[in-house]
Amino acid sequence: MITFGRAYSRDTLNRSKTTQLPVGSEHTATATLPAAFSDLLPHFLVEPEDEYIVKNKPVTLTCRSTPATQIYFKCNGEWVHQDDHLIERTVDPATALPVMQVTIDITRQQVEKIFGLDEYWCQCVAWSTTGTQKSQKAYIRIAYLRKNFEEEPQGKEVALDQEVLLRCHPPEGVPQAEVEWQRNEDVIDPASDPNFFITADYNLVIKKARLADTGNYTCVAKNIVARRKSTSATVLVYVNGGWSTWTTWSSCSAVCGRGWQKRSRSCTNPTPLNGGTSCEGQNVQKSACVATCPVDGGWSEWSKWSACGADCSMWRSRECTQPSPGTGGKDCQGLDLQSLNCTSEQCPQTVSGAEDVALYVGMVAVALCLTLLLIVVVLVYRRKKEGLDADVADSSILTTGFQPMGIKPSKPENSHLLTIQPDLTTTTTSYQGTLRSRHDATGKFSMTNGPLLDPLPNGSHTLHNGKLSSDPAEFVSRLSTQTYFKTLPRDVANTSFGTFNFLGGRLTIPNTGISLLIPPEAIPRGKIYEIYLTVQRKEDLRLPLAGCQTLLSPVVSCGPPGVVLSRPVILSVDHCSDACLDNWAIRLKKQNYEGAWEDVLLMGEELVTEPYYCQLEAETCRLFSEQLGTFALVGESLHMGAAKRLRLVLFSDAYCSTLEYNIRVYCMDDTQDVFKEVMQMEQQLGGRLIDEPHVLLFKDSYHNLRLSIHDMPQAHWRSKLLAGYQEIPFYHIWNGSQRYLHCTFTLERLSLSTCELTCQLCVWQVEGEGQSFSLDFNIAKDTRALDSEFLLMDSNTTALAGPSAFQIPYLIRQKICSSLDAPCPNGADWRMLAQRLKLERHMSFFASKASPTSVILDLWEAQHFHSGNINQLATVMADIGKQEAMIFLVSDGEC
Repeated sequence: MITFGRAYSRDTLNRSKTTQLPVGSEHTATATLPAAFSDLLPHFLVEPEDEYIVKNKPVTLTCRSTPATQIYFKCNGEWVHQDDHLIERTVDPATALPVMQVTIDITRQQVEKIFGLDEYWCQCVAWSTTGTQKSQKAYIRIAYLRKNFEEEPQGKEVALDQEVLLRCHPPEGVPQAEVEWQRNEDVIDPASDPNFFITADYNLVIKKARLADTGNYTCVAKNIVARRKSTSATVLVYVNGGWSTWTTWSSCSAVCGRGWQKRSRSCTNPTPLNGGTSCEGQNVQKSACVATCPVDGGWSEWSKWSACGADCSMWRSRECTQPSPGTGGKDCQGLDLQSLNCTSEQCPQTVSGAEDVALYVGMVAVALCLTLLLIVVVLVYRRKKEGLDADVADSSILTTGFQPMGIKPSKPENSHLLTIQPDLTTTTTSYQGTLRSRHDATGKFSMTNGPLLDPLPNGSHTLHNGKLSSDPAEFVSRLSTQTYFKTLPRDVANTSFGTFNFLGGRLTIPNTGISLLIPPEAIPRGKIYEIYLTVQRKEDLRLPLAGCQTLLSPVVSCGPPGVVLSRPVILSVDHCSDACLDNWAIRLKKQNYEGAWEDVLLMGEELVTEPYYCQLEAETCRLFSEQLGTFALVGESLHMGAAKRLRLVLFSDAYCSTLEYNIRVYCMDDTQDVFKEVMQMEQQLGGRLIDEPHVLLFKDSYHNLRLSIHDMPQAHWRSKLLAGYQEIPFYHIWNGSQRYLHCTFTLERLSLSTCELTCQLCVWQVEGEGQSFSLDFNIAKDTRALDSEFLLMDSNTTALAGPSAFQIPYLIRQKICSSLDAPCPNGADWRMLAQRLKLERHMSFFASKASPTSVILDLWEAQHFHSGNINQLATVMADIGKQEAMIFLVSDGEC
């Protein structure tokens, strides 16, 4: 080590002789190293790094070395003056070596002096008694970013699923600018949306254009100095219209002979949007057809008379074959067989013996016995029928109507699970009232001899035996005169009522989506209630709404209020929210006796101990209520993502004899009761439905709804509107209390011979999404009558009492409840039934009831009254494995 150190020091000594020091350095920057470190070369702990001068702020360069006697900076080949150095000396505690740190400041003026000649650089040189070391060079540059982009993105109109390329070349800058893309001021992140891709040269690629990709795109360049934005490029994603499949051919217009049949298609697969081209071609095709005419039957000639028989008679026949009846023709009228007594000469000469006389006497005696037996049976049947109202036993009621709605279902392999022998040992409890068999051909419930329930001040009830009128108008008039029915409208068309006992039943208001299910045992045994259900008109009863609140459902009354119920009834009403509870705070409001409205339930925060509970479906709300009264759903939007469903319906004048032609566009809440009112009103006005109803989501964005008509054939039509569009104010729609909101477009045809009208109707919310509808129709022909399927959607009986109101027979229901109510260790009980029926969200509510299974079955009945398949329910029961209590096979007659 000593020899090596001496040789090394000689070498460094020779090097030190040629080193030039800066002026004055021997006085200030020189230090003496201890003898133990005198043969060590300095090495750098910190070397100067590249820096950028931003605006006029100087940068600081730092150099640290050990062991070193002196350190100086050299910039662009020249030594920096010693007065510009800031020197700091310390000792490394780990090695006991001296450490020297030197810093200098570089200003913008120093760098600008040599700007354009060369890059400005600095490095530091460290000395020790052994020799010198040089650090790496640090380059100092003046940072900047130009204002103008070398290439900016350009707007484009592209078809759906097309690739889009937006080019961007950022401004010149030091350091080089980083680039990001924005859409509608939101930064695009290709990692979260793989449909976007940013190339190495900063271009944006949209792999497949979507409708949501429509917007303003901006290229943003930024470095440590500044941030620059390009001009926005608008990308419009349009959708070209496509034809739907043809409908089936209509029936021939002629009953007999030559006629026409047609089929149609619509430009909705997809619907053109954002200026996309409409479908080319006809939307209606006609074809000639020939209907086979009905053929009435005709008799053939009579056959020859037969030979005279043993009974001294002869006969002849004819057939209905000239021609045979066909295609709905009438059968032949008259006899096809004739008989005639023979003359005495033609009769065979036979003598009757004693055996023939005995045979004839016996046949007469049997005929007399059968006649007497038939008379006795008829008398007994009439007597029993007259006494049915006086005393009816429960078991006799339950054995009627085991099959739902009088239809015998098919028998799949699991049908035996819901078919059991009626329990005729049930204790009978008679009651007063009129019950009809579920097989009654009239389909109506008798309203005579039923008691009317009046509430008393102390909360008790009195039954009045008397004959009630079955006239609905008289019933509504009578109820509206009582003190607690002040708000009940005199509207027979929107009211239904019936008389019910412990067997329950159902009330329905046709074409409104409103129904009231009264489950079995909801009315206490021995009680008979007359219950009504009505939908209120909005102008008759206004709810106090504030802020962002809006009416989401019709206002429905059921009563009379104050009746005692043993179990909750289920009220089903339509609603027009987007059914997303994250967007809404939906409250159930109830009107008290004084007429004030109270909040009784907040959707999503229901308490099972309260008398109300709601299940919100996509378009319907099911309300479990232990009290009758007047209810409404009111929603308060939590943010602008909340949306109501609007139904857009288009009407025009049925007949047009002038040059002017009006098109009315209704924008209403998407509930069936409002749709029914508009259809009835237009029917009275003689309106004509010119397109299928459409659904539009209307968001809580404080923007109005804008409507406009485009693409009319200018050679035949022109618009008489001064403005290019019409608007419906936001609050008129959002409030939900205004009826019949619509815009009327007045068009003018240039000639009375013009009958075809094709145009585009655009409906959108300002600064939001919209829809476009293609209209193509003949104004001289009434192609869609208003009393068509839209007014006949629901023709069911408004009141059903007893077993006919339910899919599940009463005794089978009792067996299911007794089998599933008891907890099962493996979960094969009511909890599994709720899961299989997709009702597990309401487990806590079901568990709070004495019979959870009965509440689940009530909800199933309310959901599947029109479309319920009892065999599917049987399959669910089979999957659960609860069969041992229900496998009792009976015949169809016993059901």
